[in-house]
Amino acid sequence: MRLRTNVRLRTRTYRGGTVVLLAGGLLLGGCSADGARDAKSIDAPAREAPGAGAGSGSTAGAGAAGPADGVEQGKGRQEGEQEQRADQPDGRFAPEPDYLSTFALDVDTASYGYALRTLGEGRLPDPGTVRPEEFINSFRQDYERPEGDGFSVTVDGAAAPTAEGDWSLVRVGLATRQAEHKGERPPAALTFVVDISGSMAEPGRLDLVKESLGILTDELGGDDSIALVTFSDRAETRLPMTRVADSRSRIHDVIEELEPAESTNVGAGIETGYDEAVEGRRSGATNRVVLLSDALANTGDTEADAILERIEDERTEHGITLFGVGVGSDYGDALMEQLADRGDGHTTYVSDKAQARKVFVDQLPMNVELRARDAKAQVAFDRDAVESFRLIGYENRAVADEDFRNDRVDGGEVGPGHTVTALYAVKLRPGASGEVARATVRWLDPETRAPRERSGSVGASAVDARLWGDAKPRLQVTAVAAYFAESLRGESADETLSYGGLPAVPDLGELEERARTLASSTEDGAVKELAEAIDQAGRARG
Repeated sequence: MRLRTNVRLRTRTYRGGTVVLLAGGLLLGGCSADGARDAKSIDAPAREAPGAGAGSGSTAGAGAAGPADGVEQGKGRQEGEQEQRADQPDGRFAPEPDYLSTFALDVDTASYGYALRTLGEGRLPDPGTVRPEEFINSFRQDYERPEGDGFSVTVDGAAAPTAEGDWSLVRVGLATRQAEHKGERPPAALTFVVDISGSMAEPGRLDLVKESLGILTDELGGDDSIALVTFSDRAETRLPMTRVADSRSRIHDVIEELEPAESTNVGAGIETGYDEAVEGRRSGATNRVVLLSDALANTGDTEADAILERIEDERTEHGITLFGVGVGSDYGDALMEQLADRGDGHTTYVSDKAQARKVFVDQLPMNVELRARDAKAQVAFDRDAVESFRLIGYENRAVADEDFRNDRVDGGEVGPGHTVTALYAVKLRPGASGEVARATVRWLDPETRAPRERSGSVGASAVDARLWGDAKPRLQVTAVAAYFAESLRGESADETLSYGGLPAVPDLGELEERARTLASSTEDGAVKELAEAIDQAGRARG
């Protein structure tokens, strides 16, 4: 039995300040003469023993925090880099508990996709469905990719002074290697669990699911396999695991026969789907269950824990993960997120054919293959340099600091071509110098389950550049996405901090202007779409 953490992330302000971390591909940075960080990666086998993750590290100045040892770094370091040590008996370099931040990686994007849908209909999304990390992770990043499996690590940032003081944004980015060419990837054995309840009769639900499955059937290779399970008040296997090669017409016929029925028994659908996935499981293939639903469960088990408990053995013994695809203007966002998080998978949301093609054609390998299992990140802040910090989002992905190296505690599953970005708001101490933060990512090899780690760091001189204008364009896009999510969430009781911890969130008019400028400079249609969403939010507020 695997341990699971269900702790909500402590979005606290530490020592009177706030830190923003953006995670999307962690690179080890060395400090060059002009203060810019040179991207470097360090990869090493990880320690086997579970631990606190508050390992040791050394730096040019005493009192620096180091999150994890077991990472061997090269010689010839420039100022601001740290060398990891296996032993620091005096404990000077072990951070206090409040100087560590630990979370499971998350590549979900459903929250942002659903927000685009509701804003396009002239409505503001429910603040409870807005998860900043999913807004941030919906955009392309500029992180260097690793040559092999696992992650690269990039840590950078920029100054974002406000009326409340001099704050910085620190971006921690993790990136995996891109997918192989279509013909080179391992075969996939996919079990589709399709909601055909009455609520799916609404336009943009079952019709979009059928279109999506049709697109996917044409995209898959001949050596791939598909099984199809439907559910309403009960579950039914429409197609057992079938090789695609000579069966495309049959698969299309089964898809076309799908019609909406009665109530929504998600639990029965997932249980039957996992039974089919185990029955048709293929050695050497990517085995995954894909749930397509509006997640408005109203029959049988309706809670994620109860549903997943029924298929615990199938998930843990066979390593079959869950990919959730949400549809519909009324959408059970919370249930779908919990199912995917606790089902060792991730979620996305589609509202039209273009998005369906993106998910099931353009991004198919990243959504069905794995580069890393149970991936977690831990960031250690230097107490001499940092007055306070706060992680933006990831509330549902918190991991206890001491469980960072406990491989029985679930992390996140990450496929090829993914980036994971985390955002921290950080307040530096006056005259801060040297290292500000060190980020370490730990994951299990998807085949051997051997643990691996990689680390990266950033120094005070590397976060001096002004956010607007001087910082990298992709860092600015990340900041706009995070600020937009914070604005949609609303303000907290603390007048100096927004709900999630970002100080002085710009108004929507300024954010829209920033987004349009960035859309032009990056020539990125997704950033243009962001600008339009911000405009829609402003009009919805009146």
